[in-house]
Amino acid sequence: MGTWNSRGLRGSTLEEMVNWTNDHYLEKGLALIQKIPTPITPVRMDADHKQITLAYFEKRSTVDYIGAVQGIPVCFDAKECVADTFPLHNIHEHQIIFMTQFEHQDGIAFILIYYSERNELYYMRFEEMIRFWNRACDGGRKSIRYEELDPRFFMKPKNGYYIPYLDFINLDLELREEA
Repeated sequence: MGTWNSRGLRGSTLEEMVNWTNDHYLEKGLALIQKIPTPITPVRMDADHKQITLAYFEKRSTVDYIGAVQGIPVCFDAKECVADTFPLHNIHEHQIIFMTQFEHQDGIAFILIYYSERNELYYMRFEEMIRFWNRACDGGRKSIRYEELDPRFFMKPKNGYYIPYLDFINLDLELREEA
């Protein structure tokens, strides 16, 4: 298992944007989405600053966020990527298993990927994620190229921090109904 200081602040920008968006959706009565904390055990503390400087993860977490959007169960993970190639090792097998089980219970699972260099977000549908995951498991490419993604699911943060992912849940639902 990794340790706290080996992961740095990776993804903190995206997490702040998602948390702000979730608060906004809650205020408007549109959704209740909560951040799932990752359980850690502190190993070393900085007594002067009262901060954890080294810790280990007690167990694997499932996804970053879980909740409901107007009666629909929703779970998602938020990933940040600098390059135009998203490595699939950023998605873990236990997350795939959880999201698969969540979908089987009629929930909606997805991944938000923030391409920080482009300042673009991508809503990756569960169906699309599984297709890329299976390709890698079958010996194919172990990453996802930007060009492979569905252009309908790209979004830009609004006002620099607001992520309109509810619009993309609606599009996801429409495509599920068509199938």
